[in-house]
Amino acid sequence: MIFSSKLIEDAVDQIAGLPGIGKKTALRLVFHLLKQDEKSTVALTDTLLKLRRDIVYCNQCHHISDTPTCNICSSNKRDRTLLCVVEDSQDVLAIENTAQYQGLYHVLGGVISPMEGVSPIDLHITSLLERVAKSEIKEVIFALSPTMEGDTTTFYLTKKLREHQIKISTIARGVPIGSELEYTDEITLGRSIIGRTTYE
Repeated sequence: MIFSSKLIEDAVDQIAGLPGIGKKTALRLVFHLLKQDEKSTVALTDTLLKLRRDIVYCNQCHHISDTPTCNICSSNKRDRTLLCVVEDSQDVLAIENTAQYQGLYHVLGGVISPMEGVSPIDLHITSLLERVAKSEIKEVIFALSPTMEGDTTTFYLTKKLREHQIKISTIARGVPIGSELEYTDEITLGRSIIGRTTYE
């Protein structure tokens, strides 16, 4: 890409570094910002700076928060006997948007991945084990991605939690609603058959 200004080139490079944004989209966004009044651009810049400087992580579940204890952990309306273990904060938001879960969460901050150099010590596993040992949790639900790394992490944590008298479960895996069986991969279809439910 040829740029008429080093300032535009630098701005495009920074925006294109965001996930899912290519150089052309970044260039469109840069020109959009240039067409806006200065107040809009300053407001965007200030908001991003405030995000980086003021965001904290919950001291209990490690979810992103504006306060030391997030609004989920501090709520009296949550079921404190249920704990859903997820990879990151985006997963918490995804589950919350279903409005089907009213328990607590624990954000690991990733999954075990030897290829990426991520070991159990790099994750929030110690605090998870401490929470289970010291609280009224009766069930731990693993809601990790159905990948080799996600399954490895679930297996590792299940072994660690076996000494506690709690129920351990994972979210259901199967054929997505609205999809065709012939286009479903064999592993997903096989798990759907094994994990079949009673039709009511």
